[in-house]
Amino acid sequence: MKKDKVKILAADIAECALFVTLMCVFTLFVKIPFWPVPLTFQTVISVTAGLTLGWKKGAISMAVYCFMGLVGIPVFTGFSGSILYVLQPTFGYIIGFIFSAAVAGLIAGKSSLPLWRYILAAVAAFLVNYLIGIPYFAFIWQFHLQNDDLAHYVLVWNVLYMPKDLVLCILSGVLAKIILPAINKGRSKLKRSEPEKNDI
Repeated sequence: MKKDKVKILAADIAECALFVTLMCVFTLFVKIPFWPVPLTFQTVISVTAGLTLGWKKGAISMAVYCFMGLVGIPVFTGFSGSILYVLQPTFGYIIGFIFSAAVAGLIAGKSSLPLWRYILAAVAAFLVNYLIGIPYFAFIWQFHLQNDDLAHYVLVWNVLYMPKDLVLCILSGVLAKIILPAINKGRSKLKRSEPEKNDI
């Protein structure tokens, strides 16, 4: 039985590591020019992590990404990383990734659910990210940086990104509905592996 538990743990770590890697890659290297704002994919990756890994592993994967940046590994936007990044206006979204993944996983639950349940989970997770990100942005922008024209920059740097993130998150819900049965089937096979040897 110990061997099976090690296999399951290794699989869990690999799944979390995959989404940490995806978050790093899409944060640092992928930005597609688009109107009215560039296409970026951090929000949808956090939502997809929750939908496919479940709330616990999804949140852990995003927390690991956040921790890596805070200890100085340059995984945040602009190849930056430092505990001082908490003073950046956009750091609230990084916190939001953790909660988005958790919410997506909690609402989606198990596989074999109707499509609307995955879409609901994705939309709720999307909203959670912005409900954390926008107030954090506003607070740092106005009270720490003491900048003016808050309403304009909330619109340009936050609200304008919402439509494209909403569409991407809905597509993530559709994708989760399609691929989760296969993923969970593989997990079930792993959990049932080598029962005869362990029972002898």
